[in-house]
Amino acid sequence: MKKAKIGLSIAAMPSACGVAATAETKRGPRREPAATGMWRIADPMIRRLSPARGTALLLLALLAPILADRPPAKAAEPSEIKIGYLHETASRQQPISLLDEPNPDDGIAGAKLSIEDNNSTGRFTNQHFTLDELRLKPTDDAAAAAKSLVGQGVSLIIADLPAPRLLAAADAVRDSGAVLFNVGATDDSLREQDCRADLVHIAPTRSMLADALAQYLVWKRWQRWFLVVGSHPGDNLFADALRRAAGRFGAKIVGEKVFEDAGGARRTDSGVVQVQRQMPVFTQNAPAYDVLVAADESDVFAGYLPYRSWDARPVAGSAGLMPMSWDATHDNWGAVQLQNRFLKLAQRRMKAIDMQAWTAARMIGEGATRSQSAEAGKIIAYIKGPTFEIAAFKGQRLTLRDWNLQLRQPILLGDGRTIVSVSPQEGFLHQVSELDTLGYDRPETKCKLK
Repeated sequence: MKKAKIGLSIAAMPSACGVAATAETKRGPRREPAATGMWRIADPMIRRLSPARGTALLLLALLAPILADRPPAKAAEPSEIKIGYLHETASRQQPISLLDEPNPDDGIAGAKLSIEDNNSTGRFTNQHFTLDELRLKPTDDAAAAAKSLVGQGVSLIIADLPAPRLLAAADAVRDSGAVLFNVGATDDSLREQDCRADLVHIAPTRSMLADALAQYLVWKRWQRWFLVVGSHPGDNLFADALRRAAGRFGAKIVGEKVFEDAGGARRTDSGVVQVQRQMPVFTQNAPAYDVLVAADESDVFAGYLPYRSWDARPVAGSAGLMPMSWDATHDNWGAVQLQNRFLKLAQRRMKAIDMQAWTAARMIGEGATRSQSAEAGKIIAYIKGPTFEIAAFKGQRLTLRDWNLQLRQPILLGDGRTIVSVSPQEGFLHQVSELDTLGYDRPETKCKLK
């Protein structure tokens, strides 16, 4: 620093001190004792100030030009938290409804919105979240893909994979300390006999969905069910969950029938006229029932049942009144603002898989904020801990079941236009949480986390 900048006269200080100061007044220079300091102050305004305030103003004026030349202190770099997204881009059968056509960004769009939300909070906690997407073909090795993400420093992985490939990925990275968040597979076996300590489940199980539906049907006193089951493995698993739910809540399946998938070109081979004639015949001669319940995860026939059955009865399950973790029509508990932000980001409506991916990334963000750490181990420890909870626009806080790492959550019941109800229903009580009336409870579990 040049001495010329420090040796300023009082006459040069007015703008810095906010007072008028000169070396002399009209009455001439005034002598001050040497003890007054570095500069001799003659201005009457400064002389009227207390010694402490006068000294403070002097120091401010002296240091201002020095500090002006000094660069500001550099802020600490934010801690980076990497999140992976592993999903399969399988070719799916053409759905019955055009509204159900898959989108290339199903799931990943929800995760991206959640990353934005995490980074909004991260600006205050000095944390920054990133998302690394890895798409797989049905023939790709899921285990190798998971290892690839871990090799890039990603230990928190959102996964939308079928159950066998999900287990393979989880087992491949178990020793690395990585954790997968299951957002797509609803298999109860993943939370029971095949449960893993490095696999957290956000997607609800088939049993949770079936129990949510059963509670409402029993509450409505529609207790006699006619069950129609598809011919694919997933259809049978959902049918098993519906049978369990019926026995659990006091409903009775009075008849069952299997709808065989004969293939075909769907919309061209299954025109309105053919379906209108086929479905009444298929559902004819059923025992007296209150509601037709369909188990059709493959989306082969259930969409054709409403208004076409032989008897004038409501349809539920895979068509009609459907249980789901999220729906584009959900607008309660602040859900509209989330729906609008998603629409702005993705230019489409939010699906269940989008919400499940959003929730998984938000769980990671909440864990990072609460643990005040970017380390995956500390984040997961908080998520698995007793104080963890997450808000997800469903009317109550969601928590994690410690016996199988399944996220407790209400289940929406919708008809494609509105949300008809939300389960658990009133009157279905539990000693710990009413949400544990949905799915396998602690006394029923076969899970031994390893």
